[in-house]
This record gives sequence, C-alpha cells and structure tokens, in this order.
Amino acid sequence: MTTSLDGDRNLAYTEYGCSDGVPVVFLHGTPGSHRLGALFETVAREQGIRLLAFERPGYGYSTPWPSRSLRDAGTVVSTVLDDTNVERAGLVAFSGGGPHALATAVTQSDRVTRVDVVSGAVPPDVSEEQPATQRLLAGLATRTPTLLRGLFRGQAWLAARLDPSLVVSQYTAAGGAASIPDDAAAIVQADFVTAFARHRRGAVTDFRNTTSDWRVDLDDLETDVCFWHGENDTNVPIDGVRRLAAQLPTAQLRVLDDADHLQTLLQTVPEMLPRHR
Repeated sequence: MTTSLDGDRNLAYTEYGCSDGVPVVFLHGTPGSHRLGALFETVAREQGIRLLAFERPGYGYSTPWPSRSLRDAGTVVSTVLDDTNVERAGLVAFSGGGPHALATAVTQSDRVTRVDVVSGAVPPDVSEEQPATQRLLAGLATRTPTLLRGLFRGQAWLAARLDPSLVVSQYTAAGGAASIPDDAAAIVQADFVTAFARHRRGAVTDFRNTTSDWRVDLDDLETDVCFWHGENDTNVPIDGVRRLAAQLPTAQLRVLDDADHLQTLLQTVPEMLPRHR
C-alpha cells in the first residue's frame, strides 16, 4: 500500500497480524524495509495486534527525502496513522529505527501510547565507542554520499544472489549467523534487498542523521519507553544504551545476557508485542 507524504512523495507500508487489532507501528533498521515486519506476523495475529510496517523515505518503494531530519520522523509516522484511520498507536523500533521512534514520541506525543526499542542506536553523545564499521559508514554518508550509494547498490546485488548468511552476518556477533533459523534469515535477506530495490538515499540520510546531533530534546520525552538490548550486541554496544536509559525518567532497560543485535529482536518479539494490548 502507498499513501502521499506531504503531497508529492509516496510512502509505502503494509500490515501484518490482525486487521482489526490493536495498532502498533514498526520502524525498520538501517537499512531496512517493511519486509522485516514478517518476523512479527504469527505473534501479532495470535495477540490481536495490527502491525503497520512502513518504509522510511528513500527505502524500498518510498520516495527519497534527502533533506529530512529526525524531527521529521513524527510526520512520517502520523501520515501512516492518518491513512489507516488510527488515532494513537504503540511504536516498535529495531536498530536504526530507534532514533526515529524516540523522535516521534517527542514530537507527536499525543499519538504514541508506548515505545519499545530493540537493539536501538543511541545519540553520539552517549556512545563512547562506535564500532569501526558504523564510523566508516557515517563518514561516507557525510563526505562522499555518492560513493556510499554505490557501495549499497553492490551489496544489494550480492545479497539477492548469495546465501542469506551474507546479510545475517552483518547483524550478528562472530559465529552468530548459524543460530538464526532459516525462515528468519530469509526474511532478513529479503528486507535488505527490498531496502535498496529502487533507492539508496534512505540509508545515506539515516546514517548522516543518527550519527550527528539528533536535534531532538529527549528531556521532553514523557512516553513510556522500554529498551531491549543484547549483552553481546557488537553493532550497538550496550554501554551507550545503559547511559541513555539512565537519563530518561520514563525508560526501562531489559538486557538479554546471551544475545547479539539480531538475536535480541527474535527473542523479544513474543514478550514485547503483548505489552501493547
């Protein structure tokens, strides 16, 4: 499904679970697409959840919006809610979707019931050590975005043709890819390929926005937030998440002792979604 964003851009989204269930909006990672929402399909249907999974501008079939900032995240989420006749909804965000969920809760607080951030990225001022790969991608997004778009094009071409483990290994700790079930690995692969199906600008914009000043005052956050994070997360080290959670009065942190970036998402779905009912 698509709707109009600000009159001149398409915004693509799909639904999982129950069409008449409790509305929850899913915010994919960086990169990502609506396809990752398929991981929630069974639990959402069993728990009576209507999961709305959209593609941020510049991903999949959503029109690029290179100048968008994190403060525009609420406008995007509200567009999905308006198109589906939903007044208020919970937010579930994975990885790079975390900053957009928090920004939405700040700027559109009247439309958000609660926020769950899984393996979420944190502001640069609370992250003492950013992984080398993330630093590289952030630098390319800022200084040579054309080169980064070319890199993503090549990665997507390979991902569509090789084993899903190529993509899964980007979201797991060393050796962790083997622990991901085949059906989940196939969804993660499809998510990555769909993210770059038409554009590469969405990921470039996200890396630029989330690794610099968010320009969102999290002190204004009044919505209940739960951070779900793995102790073995090498994509987003947990120390920064601990510091962020400690700074937010409405936040709690749930730590998964033996989970990495992607394992945390898979393990938390059954417990997390029912909290939105």
